[in-house]
Amino acid sequence: MAADSQTTDRPRSFAACLSLLVPGLGQACKRQAGRSFLVIAVTGLLLACAWGIGRLGGAGAAVLFFMLLGLPWWAFQSYDAWLPQAEAGRWGFRETWRLVWTEAHDIRYLGLLFLLTAATDFYIIVANPSYALTVFCAKPTGPWGLLAKAQSPTLHILIGYGFLRLRRWGLLLYALYAAFGFLNASANFACFGYGRVRTVFLMTLAAFTAYVLWRAPCFRPRSPASGKL
Repeated sequence: MAADSQTTDRPRSFAACLSLLVPGLGQACKRQAGRSFLVIAVTGLLLACAWGIGRLGGAGAAVLFFMLLGLPWWAFQSYDAWLPQAEAGRWGFRETWRLVWTEAHDIRYLGLLFLLTAATDFYIIVANPSYALTVFCAKPTGPWGLLAKAQSPTLHILIGYGFLRLRRWGLLLYALYAAFGFLNASANFACFGYGRVRTVFLMTLAAFTAYVLWRAPCFRPRSPASGKL
């Protein structure tokens, strides 16, 4: 029975990997021509929008658009390619989205983003030792400056793990992180005035936090019997 399950999972995993590399390719491999065409069309539209936004607002705006819409879609269609055809539906993505929603895969995806951000933070700290993080209008140096920079990847790793495991403490830690982010960005805004990066950060953090709080019921407390975090 276990061998049959592994045999069934292999083509699905292969299809998901194909769609992860080239959106729609996994669906095409599963002979879902209409579904594959729809994935390719949506992906092409998102890439075209990102290109247009990049021409108008610069590379930063294009990257932000892709992170908010393009990357989630990329992961979504890859997950759709992994699903059995009976669960995925024929044309639309309603069943795929229902599974994502009920299984809280959207929260787990956010957890992966936090881990990716932690890796980016760590790279910036190592590649730019002189970089000083602005904390409440000041740029601490020395041991305090190192501590201020180290807290960012550390918190991102903890929150990412908590989101992946759907733990309540992960939600609480994120709430504290978001509150600190709001206060710090607001203080820097008052000290240094308008800044596009600060403005986008505040708007993005507000929308992100609203979504996480909306999905708060997904987080579950640690099971006493499991003995694991």
